[in-house]
Amino acid sequence: MKHMIIEIFRSSKKDEMYLYVEKQKGLKDVPEALMERFGEGVSVMTMLIKPEQKLARANAKDVMDSIVEKGFYLQMPPAREEYLLDLYKAPTEARY
Repeated sequence: MKHMIIEIFRSSKKDEMYLYVEKQKGLKDVPEALMERFGEGVSVMTMLIKPEQKLARANAKDVMDSIVEKGFYLQMPPAREEYLLDLYKAPTEARY
């Protein structure tokens, strides 16, 4: 496949989780169980992609292959670095 017009949806339930689908089909091929966890899809972008194209956090060829095979591509939130979580949990002291 040379190119594909896709629509990208942001999850209403989970930060930084996105579904990529073929624009013409929308979310109709996404399994109901996934949509329950994903929540309401909020359309953020429509774009033309090509296999060799660079995407921010996904491989365009993998996205296209997954859409052809499954009807969607799910982009999960990036893994949080453990030390960042520790910093978040650590008490902070005010300095005046």
